Amino acid sequence: MKLRRWDTLLYELAEGQLGYFTTAQAREAGLHPVRLVQLHRHGDIERLSRGVYRLTRYPISPLGQYMEAALWPQVRRPSAQATVSHESALAIYGLSDVSPVKVHITLPHALRIRRTVPRHLMLHYADLEPQDIKQVEGVPVTTAARTIRDVHAAHLGPAIIHQAITDGRKTGHLTFDEADRLEQELLGAPAQSRTMRPGERRSARE
Repeated sequence: MKLRRWDTLLYELAEGQLGYFTTAQAREAGLHPVRLVQLHRHGDIERLSRGVYRLTRYPISPLGQYMEAALWPQVRRPSAQATVSHESALAIYGLSDVSPVKVHITLPHALRIRRTVPRHLMLHYADLEPQDIKQVEGVPVTTAARTIRDVHAAHLGPAIIHQAITDGRKTGHLTFDEADRLEQELLGAPAQSRTMRPGERRSARE
């Protein structure tokens, strides 16, 4: 079956974003806003929040809510960088038992959102470095180490921090050296002197 022009454009646009896209991205791809309204009426796209849509024929991902959150600031500012962080990043990595009600995202200090923030979002501000961010199925997420530091700074509590570090060490989201360093830095644990364990990786920063 020959794909229609809008179909091809939107698929190429949304392919790296779990099927999600913004009105600004669609406009840059050459689709008029009126056309988006028509596609929504016909059920070809789903409106998730103001300015954020999903191709209905694209498989639904468990990470969809996080992609939607990361795209939301780009509706009016396509260059805006939003990164899933804090408790939401812990949930993505499966570190600790946190189950946040809201999706936490971090924005640069220079970016200020003047429109109403959806109730399901929690905004934080920090100037993240490239090494603080990784892609998880296309979703920008703070690294496990950065996430644990962030939730510690947000006073999530030592029990959760300890569990997150322990889980990170077990799952490989943290190297043993990163986990040891976080325990010393955040929980006051004594430095450990030991030989390398089988399969253990040294931190890239050492």
